[in-house]
Amino acid sequence: MKKSPDAVEIAPGTHWIGALDPDLRAFDIILKTANGTTYNSYCVRGNKGVAIIDTVKESHTDEFFTRLEQVTRYDEITTIVLNHLEPDHSGALPELMRRAPQAKLYISTKAQLMLKALVKNIGLDFNIVKTGDTVDLGDRTLHFLSTPFLHWPDTQCTLIGEQNILFSGDVFGCHFCDARLFNDQVGDFRFSFEYYYAHIMRPFREHVLDALELIEPIPLTLIAPAHGPILREAPRSYVQRYRQLASPLLHNEVGASNKSLLVFYISSYGNTALMAQAVVAGAETVPGVRVSSYDLQAGGDLPFVDLIEEADCLAFGSPTINGDAVKPIWDLLSSLVSIKVCDKLGAAFGSYGWSGEAINMIEDRLRGLKFRVPIKGVRARLIPTEEELERCRDLGKQLSQHLTGKVEHRVISMSELLTSSHV
Repeated sequence: MKKSPDAVEIAPGTHWIGALDPDLRAFDIILKTANGTTYNSYCVRGNKGVAIIDTVKESHTDEFFTRLEQVTRYDEITTIVLNHLEPDHSGALPELMRRAPQAKLYISTKAQLMLKALVKNIGLDFNIVKTGDTVDLGDRTLHFLSTPFLHWPDTQCTLIGEQNILFSGDVFGCHFCDARLFNDQVGDFRFSFEYYYAHIMRPFREHVLDALELIEPIPLTLIAPAHGPILREAPRSYVQRYRQLASPLLHNEVGASNKSLLVFYISSYGNTALMAQAVVAGAETVPGVRVSSYDLQAGGDLPFVDLIEEADCLAFGSPTINGDAVKPIWDLLSSLVSIKVCDKLGAAFGSYGWSGEAINMIEDRLRGLKFRVPIKGVRARLIPTEEELERCRDLGKQLSQHLTGKVEHRVISMSELLTSSHV
């Protein structure tokens, strides 16, 4: 792919001055980038000043400054906006401020501490902005929209009000490098767009929905994200796609007033499976809870992530093998970092032969993921007895009662607490 050395006009008075990184194959360790990425920066010219929107990764500053100098002089720059302070967007900031010391820097409220941490040993003056604040460039006005946690606490978007051009930061972006830049000219990047949402935005779905409330009323003509193609063809379709991706689907089936409880299990000899059946049976005795169970023996964790994201409660059943829960359980738990699980209810159960550590280990992991684990898990040595299956049924029932606000309060003796603390 040939690298264009030139700045590119994306709208009258506005140029792309970013950098291309086609050879990048992993971003932030966890993201695969088969097509590389771009670090998008923009120059907006008004009749009373010039604004730079975001910069680039430090390793690509030469490209950035070469393109910037094609469209403006440093003494014309009055405004620098950082929609997001991650190093791939702020890497050229110190040198830009050195070359344009008269420019005023605009960042979000939550970006202050990050700025000081990322740009050390340089005394930078900055201005704090929030939704509704503006910067006057004469015939163009920058409007700021606070969009926190998309995907850092500091993120915001910037709009040219007269042209309805949105500089969206990481929102509506993706890791896809193509020197043709525009979505109607580059290769097919749909996979990259969806992959980026799933790994970057999905854990913050509630914040995505909040941001869409600000963005959807705007009659957008162009979306200029911080990574990937510039969206000039049908820009609102990408906003609509975010709405689809962020909107819960399960409530269409079970109703907003009902709760969802999922039971995941894997069983070596059928004993943990018997316990799972008992948990389900107990949970189903409480009206208003939809209960589903899934045997992880069948395969991978990815099909379950969508279900888990919208569920209210998760129960995990695992045998203890070699002093540990089994790998499919850990694989499923590790996949939960890509979605929001904070404050969901969680529980564990399982059969064991010798020591039974798996239950406590699963509970500890659930707490680490910010689940609420209000009910002690159930362990059974080898084949569960009828008494142990009844405890499983009671576990399921109590989970459903917690979900529906029908918890039965009970008195716990001091001896019971002392016994459970030594298990």
